[in-house]
Amino acid sequence: MTDKSIESILTEQRQFPPGEDFAKAARYKQADLDAMYASAAQDHEAFWAGLARELLDWSTDFTQTLDASAAPNYRWFTDGELNVSANCLDSNLAERGDKTAIVFEGEGGDRRRLSYRELTADVCRFANALKAQGIEAGDRVVIYMPMVPEALIAMQACARIGAVHSVVFGGFSANSLRDRVIDAGARMVITADGGHRGGKIVELKAATDKALEEGCEHVDRVIVLKRADCGCAMQDGRDIWWSDAIAGQADSCEPVPLNAEHPLFLLYTSGSTGKPKGIQQASAGYLLYAKLTNQLIFDIQEDDVFWCTADVGWITGHTYVAYGPLAAGATIVMYEGAPTYPDGGRFWSICQKHGVTIFYTAPTAIRALMKLGDDIPAQYDLSKIRLLGTVGEPINPEAWIWYHEVIGGERCPIVDTWWQTETGGIMISPVPGVTATKPGSCTRPLPGIDADIVDEEGTPVDAPDQGGYLVIKKPWPSMLRTIWGDNDRYIETYWEKFQNRYYVAGDSARRDADGYFWIMGRIDDVLNISGHRLGTMEVESALVAHPRVAEAAVVGRPHEIKGEALFAYVVPKGDRPTGDDAAELAKVLRNWVGEELGPIAKPDDIRFADNLPKTRSGKIMRRLLRIIARGDEITQDVSTLENPAIIDQLRGDA
Repeated sequence: MTDKSIESILTEQRQFPPGEDFAKAARYKQADLDAMYASAAQDHEAFWAGLARELLDWSTDFTQTLDASAAPNYRWFTDGELNVSANCLDSNLAERGDKTAIVFEGEGGDRRRLSYRELTADVCRFANALKAQGIEAGDRVVIYMPMVPEALIAMQACARIGAVHSVVFGGFSANSLRDRVIDAGARMVITADGGHRGGKIVELKAATDKALEEGCEHVDRVIVLKRADCGCAMQDGRDIWWSDAIAGQADSCEPVPLNAEHPLFLLYTSGSTGKPKGIQQASAGYLLYAKLTNQLIFDIQEDDVFWCTADVGWITGHTYVAYGPLAAGATIVMYEGAPTYPDGGRFWSICQKHGVTIFYTAPTAIRALMKLGDDIPAQYDLSKIRLLGTVGEPINPEAWIWYHEVIGGERCPIVDTWWQTETGGIMISPVPGVTATKPGSCTRPLPGIDADIVDEEGTPVDAPDQGGYLVIKKPWPSMLRTIWGDNDRYIETYWEKFQNRYYVAGDSARRDADGYFWIMGRIDDVLNISGHRLGTMEVESALVAHPRVAEAAVVGRPHEIKGEALFAYVVPKGDRPTGDDAAELAKVLRNWVGEELGPIAKPDDIRFADNLPKTRSGKIMRRLLRIIARGDEITQDVSTLENPAIIDQLRGDA
C-alpha cells in the first residue's frame, strides 16, 4: 500500500437489470447507447456538433464546435447564436402549447397549473418588466426567492433578454446574499416578502434589505413578489412590487439571439477558502447538455410528470427544474416547503396527488424519510412512479434498497447520478432502460464524457477497486467556463493539480471489475489512518447498514499516533441514547464497522445526535462537523442550518 492510492473497503455484489417492460418502452435502447458511445469515441467534436444541431433551435448556426485555443478556458459553438428561453418555451408552443408545464403546490396546500402557453406569456410579461426597469443584456440580476413559479419565470425572463441571473438560495443569510450581490455586481435583486418553510415564514425581503445596507450601491432596483403576505418595508425609488412591475406589460417579448458563449447564469458554490466561487455557465453548451441528460437519464416521455425536489437555488434546480425538463417538453412539479411538513408523508402525498412518474431527490432526504418507517409511504398510492433518481452525494446501499423496495415497489429503475455545480449536468449515471444497476454505484460515464481515475501523478489506475482522483479528460459542452472575476482561481482549483491536462472533480472514486464507478467521497474527506487512505463515505455506509442507525457522517480529526482518527456522528433510530446507553451503542457500532470493513475503519469517537447539521437544501455541513471534531471555534456562517440547536448535541454539550 502506497500513500498515492486510496483503499476501498466496501463491497456490494447485488445487481438489478432493467425490467423488461421499462426497457421495451424506453426512449434509448442498448443499440442507441452503443451507437452514441462509438460516435463519441470516433470523433468527440462531431458527436457534440451533431447533438447540438439535432436538439437545439439556432438563430445562427455555428461553424466551430470546440475552441481550445485558450485551454483550459474551453469554448463551445463560439460563432453560433440562440436563445435559451426560446428553446425552453417557444419551441414547445406549436406541439404542446396547452400542455401543463408547471404543477405547483405550496406548503399550505395552495395549487396552480401553468400551461406552456401561459408560462410563456408570464415570462414575456416579466421580461418586458425587466427591460422597463432598465435591465439589458449582460446585466447581472440576483434572484432570492421561495420555490414558487415566479422564481422560474424570473430565470427564464432573464435568459430571454440576455441578463445574467444569479439565483441565491432563499435559506441563505443576509450576509451570504450580500457577498453574492457584491461579487456579481448585480443591478437588480428579485425577491419576495417571504416564503413558507416548515410551518414558518422566512422573511426574504427583510434579509434583502439588510444585505443591501452596505457595499451594494450598484443595485438600483428591487422587485418584490407578495407571496407570504407577511408585510415588509418598501424603499421609495428602489423597491417595486412584482404585480406593479408587470402591470400593463405585453405578453409577448421577442427572444434576443445571443452568442453561444454568452453567460447564462452565475451560481455560487462554497470554496475551501470560505469565499464562495461564482461558477459561470455559458448558454448553448449548458442547454444542450441539460436537454440531452433529461432525455437520456430520465427517459422523458410525453405523458410524464417529473418531480425534481431541488430548489432552484442549487444547480440541480437549474438543470432539472428550470431549464432541462422544459427544453424537453416535460411537465414538472414545484413544491415550496419542507419535505416533512405537516408530516412525513408530504412527499408521497404530492406524488399521489399529482401523478408523479419520475421522482428525483437527495440521499439525505431518502434517509430522513426512511428513518420515519415504512408505514408512512404505504399509506399512499405510488404506483404511477416508474423511475427514481438520486442526486447530491453517494447513496449508501441500504438506503438504495429501501428506495427501490418501499418507494419503487421493486419495479422502478434507480438512476444514481454523479455530477457537480461545475459540470452543469449529470456526468456518470445509469441509462434506465439499458444499464444494470448496483446499489451505491453511479455506474458508467455517459457518452461523450471521458471520465477516469488517476493516482497522485495523474497516471490512470487500472486495477479494479483501487481508488484515486476522479478526473474528466476531455472538455464537454456544459462545463463551467470560469469563476466569475477570478480565472486564476478557476485554473488553480480545477486544473493545476495535473498541469491543466484534466478537470479535477475533487472526488475520490474507484472502478470495479465491471467498469462501474463508485464515488468514495471528497478528496478532502479522504483520511490517512496509520498510512491507509480511507474514503469516509464507506465508513458512513457501514454505519448506516446497522439496524440501529438512521444516518451517519464521518470526518477526521488529528491524531498524534495514527495521523488522523475517524470521528463519527450518528443519528440513531428511535431515541438518542445518553450516558451508559450511548457508550454501549458506540461500542456495538465500532465492532460492527470492524466486522464490515476491518479494524482500521473503526471510528475512534462516536457522538449521537437527533439530526446532522444540514443546510435547508439537505446537504450535510461536513466542514462544520470537522471543526466540531477538532474542538475548534465555529467561525463559519451557520445561518443556513435547518436546526441551529443541534450544534450543542454535536459538541456533546446536550
